[in-house]
Amino acid sequence: MPDKKPPQNKPSMDRLATKPFERNLALTKLGFGAGTQIVAHSVMNAFRGRIERTEANKDFYAKQAQVLADELGRLKGSVMKAGQMLSLYGQYFLPEEAVDVLSSLQDDTQPVSWHVVAPVLEKQLGRERLAELEIDEHPLAAASLGQAHRARRRKDGLELVVKIQYPGVADAIDSDIKTLSRLLAMTRLAPKGLDLTPAFTEVREMLHREVDYLSERRFTEEFARRLANDRRFIVPRVLAEYSGERVLTTTYESGLSARAPEVLKLSQARRNRLGAGFIDLFLSEFFEWNLVQTDPHFGNYRIRIGERADEDRIVLLDFGATRPFPANFVHQYAEIVRGAIQRQPARLLRGAIGIGLMQAEFPDAVKQAFSQMCELIVEPFNAREDSGTPPQLRNSKGEYRWADSNLPMRVANVAARNALSRYFRVPPREIVFLHRRIAGVFIMLATMNVELNARERVLSVLGLEAET
Repeated sequence: MPDKKPPQNKPSMDRLATKPFERNLALTKLGFGAGTQIVAHSVMNAFRGRIERTEANKDFYAKQAQVLADELGRLKGSVMKAGQMLSLYGQYFLPEEAVDVLSSLQDDTQPVSWHVVAPVLEKQLGRERLAELEIDEHPLAAASLGQAHRARRRKDGLELVVKIQYPGVADAIDSDIKTLSRLLAMTRLAPKGLDLTPAFTEVREMLHREVDYLSERRFTEEFARRLANDRRFIVPRVLAEYSGERVLTTTYESGLSARAPEVLKLSQARRNRLGAGFIDLFLSEFFEWNLVQTDPHFGNYRIRIGERADEDRIVLLDFGATRPFPANFVHQYAEIVRGAIQRQPARLLRGAIGIGLMQAEFPDAVKQAFSQMCELIVEPFNAREDSGTPPQLRNSKGEYRWADSNLPMRVANVAARNALSRYFRVPPREIVFLHRRIAGVFIMLATMNVELNARERVLSVLGLEAET
C-alpha cells in the first residue's frame, strides 16, 4: 500500500459512490459538461490568432484534465486508479498538460472514514477473529482502491498493517473502464481516431490484479521466499488468519522514505550499497524471475538504517501491481538490451520487432534513430572508457553519478527530434508498466545521490561476461 500524502492532513470521506449507476451518472454529467466547454472553446478559437490559439489550447486541456482528475479523485476506486494508469499511457498520446494533471492523482489521495471500511473488515474476518486485533481507526495510508491501518495483535503485541479494500471497487471495474473510455473521447483529450483498446485492456487487467488480494498475498509470499536469504531486503510476513479476498494483513515493517534526511545523510558508500540493491532487485525480478512489481511509488520502498552499512535494509511493500512477463517477451527484451550495450543495431532491432515495439517496414531512418536512442538509454551501464558517457557523469572511480544525469530528458529529446512518437503512439502493453518500474529505479538512485556503475551486474544477468 503506497503511502500518499499523510492522510491526517485530509478530511475523511464519509461515503463512496459504489453503485455502477451512481458512478456512471456522475461521469456522464461530467462528459456533457465537457461537451459544452468544447463547443465554446472551438467557437472562441475561430477568433484567435495561431499563437494565441496554441496557448488557449494548452489552458483548455489543462482545465479539462483538472476537472476530470477532480471527479476521478472524488469517486475513488477503479476509475481513479485507471486515471493514474492513463497518465502512464498518456505520455504517448495525451497533451502534456493533461498528463501532468492526471499524474497528480497518484499523490493526492483522500482517506475514507472508518465506518465505510469497517463492515468490509468484519465481513471478511468475522467478529471473533476481529476481536483478536486492536486497530487504529485512522488510516496509516490511503490509496485509490483501499487504505491501510496500523493494528496490534492483543495476545502478543505483534505490530501489524491491515489493508482494507474499499467496498464495491472490485465490482465496478468493468463499468468504470467503459465509462472512462467514453469520457476520454468526450473531453477530446485523446487524438481522434486513435484506438485505445489495448491501453484500456491492460489497465482493466491490471486493476483486476490489484483488487485480487488473494493473488497479492501469493506474490508477497513469493517475494519473501525468493529473497529469504538476501539480507539486503525485508518482505512483510502475511498473516493468513487475518486475510481474505478484500483484506490483507501483514507484519508492520518500519522504515524511512528514501527522501528522508537520515537516509540522504548516510555515507556515499552506504547509499551506493542501497542503490546496488535496487538495481539488483529489478534485474532479478525481470530477467530471472519474469515477475515484476510494477509500481515504483516511493511509498512501496522503505529504508531501515542499521548500526553498520551491512545492516541497512530495503523494506518492500505492496505487491498488488506485480505482473508476470512471458518468457519470450523477456528474451526478446534482453536482446534489445544486449544489442544496445554491445552496439549491435541488428540484434537490437530483432528484439524490438520480436515484441512488437518496432515493425520491419518502418523506414530505415526510424530504425536507426531507435537504435541510437536505445544505446543512449543504457548509458549508465557503459564501460568506463566509453566516450559516449558525458565525462561529468563519472566520478574519479569511473562510477556513474545518477543524481547529476539528465538522461531522461536527453532520451526524450532524441525521440522528439526524430519523430519517433509518430511510430509509437501506443506501445506494446507490457512495455508501459515495465518502463514505469525502470524509471522508478533511475529516480530512486538519483534521489539518493548514488554513484555506481552496475555494468558488471547487467552483463552477468544478460550472460555477456565472455563477450566483454
